[in-house]
Amino acid sequence: MAAGLHWATDGRHWPHRERSRFVDVAGQHWHVQQWPPPRPDAPTWLLLHGTGASAHSFRGLAPLLAAHAGIVAPDLPGHGFSGAAPIGRAGMEGMAQAVRMLLRELGVAPACTIGHSAGAAIAVRLRLRADADAASARAAGMRPAGDVGDVADAAAPLPHRLVGLNAALLPLPGLAGTLFSPAAKLLALNPLAPYVFSWHAAQGAVLTRLLRSTGSTLDAEGAALYRRLIESPAHVAGALTMMAQWDLPALARDLPRLKTPLHLVVAEADGTVPPADAQRVRRLLPGVTVHRLPGLGHLAHEEAPARVAELLLKLVGV
Repeated sequence: MAAGLHWATDGRHWPHRERSRFVDVAGQHWHVQQWPPPRPDAPTWLLLHGTGASAHSFRGLAPLLAAHAGIVAPDLPGHGFSGAAPIGRAGMEGMAQAVRMLLRELGVAPACTIGHSAGAAIAVRLRLRADADAASARAAGMRPAGDVGDVADAAAPLPHRLVGLNAALLPLPGLAGTLFSPAAKLLALNPLAPYVFSWHAAQGAVLTRLLRSTGSTLDAEGAALYRRLIESPAHVAGALTMMAQWDLPALARDLPRLKTPLHLVVAEADGTVPPADAQRVRRLLPGVTVHRLPGLGHLAHEEAPARVAELLLKLVGV
């Protein structure tokens, strides 16, 4: 197995270390950060990061949101300090099921899911399942549980809020989309690939180009945290395996079945997910609302957490 991060050393100065805990659920080892609800009647929100990142990407945003809601922010399987996904469970469905079981173990029922990039795809998968379960419950004359963790509430459930930050929900257009998954599969199958990529990407100039390609400008701390992640072959292997098992064409086919209202927050300088994709999503799901952020890139929530938090709080209605 590729060398992973060690909490005692690599996590010594990790953002919000005091909020971290480790949980084992159904063969999956999780690192998750939590903020308790600020008052008894406050909701809990789930934050899901994108491919190649970790919960650290919410280091500026999460405390701002935590003034209004409880926060659950896990490292996705194979990323950061979470263990690798069990064989065959690194795809969207597998990760969505793993997150669902984590929420059940934590005993939380998020009222809102905020997913960044590929995290938004997992969020949509969670809601497609929840929508289907709710429809089945109504057909059987039962009250839906009303959350992705299937944790029932004594009161009638509030409508779930779903937000995608620079959401990666559609296949890449053209040749890139055709080649992406096979190329990722080849890399994921090569046991040396994570070590080679990790060594290469950790070089200063390469990392700078990678971050610049997102259209975002991070501070020194943000760049150092990503360097720490990509210096870990296990983290790189987790990202490659996730990409190899990703099935965006299937998600695009299923999007029209989504009943949960979806808000897309689109940074206009995003160099990773084309901002025009929001309109492609809208054609599949006409009820989508699009909210634009001029001057920010793919990592907008890291560049300008206060600005993003202000918009999210308006969308969620707290």
